[in-house]
Amino acid sequence: MTHCCFLRVHWFWSFRRRMALVLCLQVLCSLGGWLSLYISFCRLNKHRSYEWSCRLVTFTHGVLSIGLSAYIGFIDGPWPFTHPGSPNTPLQVHVLCLTLGYFIFDLGWCIYFQSEGALMLAHHTLSILGIIMALVLGESGTEVNAVLFGSEITNPLLQMRWFLRETGRYHSFTGDVVDFLFVALFTGVRIGVGSRLLFCEMASSKPRWFVKAGGVAMYAVSWCFMFSIWRFAWRKSIKKYHAWRSRHSEERPLRHSGHLKMH
Repeated sequence: MTHCCFLRVHWFWSFRRRMALVLCLQVLCSLGGWLSLYISFCRLNKHRSYEWSCRLVTFTHGVLSIGLSAYIGFIDGPWPFTHPGSPNTPLQVHVLCLTLGYFIFDLGWCIYFQSEGALMLAHHTLSILGIIMALVLGESGTEVNAVLFGSEITNPLLQMRWFLRETGRYHSFTGDVVDFLFVALFTGVRIGVGSRLLFCEMASSKPRWFVKAGGVAMYAVSWCFMFSIWRFAWRKSIKKYHAWRSRHSEERPLRHSGHLKMH
């Protein structure tokens, strides 16, 4: 009996070690893939800065992660609002490993080039810890995947803003549309839908307490970003309004003068 129990324990830990090795290999392959893509972009855009190539990688990851996480959440399941804390599915594990490799790459790039502030570094660090936690536990991949979708849905727009600014096309109708969509999506999805997701997470008894704590931390980071975004949107709106009033006041005398000349 004792020998049988020993064999079971030995088999269990051997299985856990093999699974951990497989996960580490997936993350390393993901990291190598993102690094290779970055090097390729650097070679293709030699006349551009390193940040240009890094943001192309970020844009690629954003589009890819949005599509994959949306498929998991809306089609493959389970639904994160009703099944938080559920066991991870194979597809969730693959997507989380893919994203973990990207966040490790991007965090290393940001630290090396000192391109981001403390808030963005905190966001990346929490994302890495949250994904590792879901992979190690073998559960809660459902809500982590939902957080990934909400976090990345505005990322392509954020990169588009940067590319428009770099190419001198930001102060245009396209730039205004991108800004509006970015603010609207961030407010509606990351704050609005995110609030509902956090409520479901806290109300459920399945997720562990430190998973819930991680969700609260990510939600707090989102609000820090939100305050900065609202402040930017308010300043831009006021600037646009004053420009419109100034242009309107200049056009009115010209129209009046033209009316007098006609008579």
